[in-house]
Amino acid sequence: MNSATAQTIAHPDPQRSAGVTFAARLSFEDIRHDYDGQRTLDGVSLTAEPGEVLCLLGPSGSGKTTLLRLAAGLEAPKHGRIFLNSQEISGPNVFIPPERRGVGLMFQDFALFPHMSVFENVRFGLTELSEADAAKEAMAALERVGLGHYARQYPHALSGGEQQRVALARALAPRPSVLLMDEPFSGLDSRLKDTVRDETLAILRETRATTLVVTHDSEEAMRIADRIALLKDGRLVQFGTAEDLYHRPRDLFAAAFFSELNVFHCVAQSGTVETPLGVFAAENTVSGGRYSVAIRLPAVEIMETGGAIPARIVYRRFLGVAEQFGLAIPGTQQLVQARMKAGRLKSGLRDVTLCVNEQDILIFESV
Repeated sequence: MNSATAQTIAHPDPQRSAGVTFAARLSFEDIRHDYDGQRTLDGVSLTAEPGEVLCLLGPSGSGKTTLLRLAAGLEAPKHGRIFLNSQEISGPNVFIPPERRGVGLMFQDFALFPHMSVFENVRFGLTELSEADAAKEAMAALERVGLGHYARQYPHALSGGEQQRVALARALAPRPSVLLMDEPFSGLDSRLKDTVRDETLAILRETRATTLVVTHDSEEAMRIADRIALLKDGRLVQFGTAEDLYHRPRDLFAAAFFSELNVFHCVAQSGTVETPLGVFAAENTVSGGRYSVAIRLPAVEIMETGGAIPARIVYRRFLGVAEQFGLAIPGTQQLVQARMKAGRLKSGLRDVTLCVNEQDILIFESV
């Protein structure tokens, strides 16, 4: 089914476009979608609980923005259902239009109207309220994001971070039960990003709107999300807390999305795997089976002497609080990468030794 053929159900909408004060549960059930025969979502099912900040994380083309557009009602899924609490808002015979969903949408580029003042931008979507009530709600939303004194300014006079907060105020002014945010921090200067992100999260916690945030940045997802849905090629790879996905990744793709890794491919023998960095215990492996051994960079400790493996420093990059190393070791042409606190090794060193912390080793069956 697509938006052109979807049937609009003309019954009263319990989630009005203004005045909603309670967060809603947003559920996707077996969502499948494609563009011109190219599959973009393939059987995605997940739920954002009331008041939860849920991040849709994945590389470009993973389907995360498409899922957001379906939730907003900008498109209808070809298969599957979407529910707001117990109400079906998209399905085989149901399509409730965007303005009747009680859902707010914040675009990546903020989409502020340049010919309107900040106040007029925020008031724009409050069409169901009287003029006086709309003005009151718009000013309250601006005050909530700390921009009440900029009400009469125009967007071009504001910084990127201030424009982002205006867009957030406009999305929150109707008090949506669900707020959808598409890469909301990607256009910000790196120096502002952390501050604006923390301010936005504080506002979201205060309003208690259920929030879906699209991002391709795993660190950003871990900083702001209650739970993370990791997508790849239109499929849901893993869904859980940041701790779940980091410490218990389901596969090599999930592990690599949250950590830089040294990866070695090997064959298991008698419950062990042998790599150029050592032989490690490998429970639940099958002798003769092929496995990928992933070793996080901080697991590789560099010492001047005393380590088990001789190595030579090929490159050394200063990153502020840390340094990253490329290391040549016997038995492989592959450079081993390591990261450690800056200044721990004296400058000018070339020949060093390594040891590995086995707690930061992940083993996956090769596909």
